[in-house]
Amino acid sequence: MAKEELQKKVDLAFLSAFYGGLLTDKQRQVLSLHCEEDLSLGEIAEEVGISRQAVHETITRAASRLNEMESSLGMAARFRRMESGLEEALSALKQQDYHRAEDLLTGLLALDQEETDGL
Repeated sequence: MAKEELQKKVDLAFLSAFYGGLLTDKQRQVLSLHCEEDLSLGEIAEEVGISRQAVHETITRAASRLNEMESSLGMAARFRRMESGLEEALSALKQQDYHRAEDLLTGLLALDQEETDGL
């Protein structure tokens, strides 16, 4: 499988963790089989009892919905920013660079407050 295709599946699974509850049961099932179980369209079609074309359309619709939600809410991007900042702060603490760690944590708190105020 091409690296780009694998990354698309990983990104879809990540978005599904945040917004999967907004998908239909069938979309969640098909997306899970596609991203997490890495089944082919034919295998998913057989498992779910629909055509390969219907599997493709379901994945496309689900991906579109997940991307729309991320564009509107940005929860996955926010999570990634916070996670990255926390990892940097932990690294600074391990290096005993307390000033840098404090700056990073202060910045994360400010970011969190800005984003919370914006909701």
